[in-house]
Amino acid sequence: KLTSLALQPTITPELVHSRVHLKCSYSRPSAKPPLQYLVVWSRLSTPGKKEQIQRDTTLQSFSYVEMNGRNLRLGDTVFCTVTAFSRDASEQQSLPEESKGFYAGIKFLPESLQIAEDGKEHVLTILSTVPIACPGQDDSCKITLQLSTEDLGKNSQLPGPPNIALSACQVDLLRAPCSESSCAAAAVTVTAVTDFAQDGNRLSRIRAEPVGRGDLLWRAYTPKDVKVTVRDLPTGNCYSFTDPHIITFDGWRYDNYKIGTFLLCRSTSRAFEVHVRQWDCGGHRSATACNCGVAAR
Repeated sequence: KLTSLALQPTITPELVHSRVHLKCSYSRPSAKPPLQYLVVWSRLSTPGKKEQIQRDTTLQSFSYVEMNGRNLRLGDTVFCTVTAFSRDASEQQSLPEESKGFYAGIKFLPESLQIAEDGKEHVLTILSTVPIACPGQDDSCKITLQLSTEDLGKNSQLPGPPNIALSACQVDLLRAPCSESSCAAAAVTVTAVTDFAQDGNRLSRIRAEPVGRGDLLWRAYTPKDVKVTVRDLPTGNCYSFTDPHIITFDGWRYDNYKIGTFLLCRSTSRAFEVHVRQWDCGGHRSATACNCGVAAR
């Protein structure tokens, strides 16, 4: 056995002749006699189980594998394992060293969201860990993703109304130089829909599907969903009814028998207010007013 050589293999994505490849790079120790390398590529087929897809014997300090959409597809987690051995005595070999798993495909950051019905916007970043090829001269180098939401509720058999809202229904991932596991990125904001119902915490999901791509690599790929948990918040209520009795948000009660247009409520933190119009509905017998119109923004 050769001693441990600290080859430290790592996987990076690259475009080679406008096709997506993965490159396994490793350090090449200066040794005499010179070394050659066995590089074994594998993918995670089921959790905890790897499937070999390619073997290379090379004198170089790198090896390539193409993502062709058949034996290596988007959505795969890929590994490369490198063993060095002496060219003069092939039985002298190092211990195999395995790279970290490289996920090839679309990633969401964060991978799941926990938000509340408080109107806040939460940024969801969508990125591609592999470079985006330009299939032809007329096509721009981008992937268009169609976004959709689905409310899973408490009973997935009975989906309810939308529980979350997105700032966009489509995003374009434009090709950029690969850095820090991102070769293209876009962002959308996610907001919980305030539904004025005490319906408990609910589960939704966001789905992204590539559209309009002719190449096999993207056409057969659907990224993983993003799970979004929406925390239910109690909704404030206020009332104006009959002649009119008014109950405020904090439960204070009073009557307003006057005729005219009044500011019923106004938020101090956002553009929200309600005006109410009251008319005489008591006639000669009593000075009573009733609601006859409302305006809200």
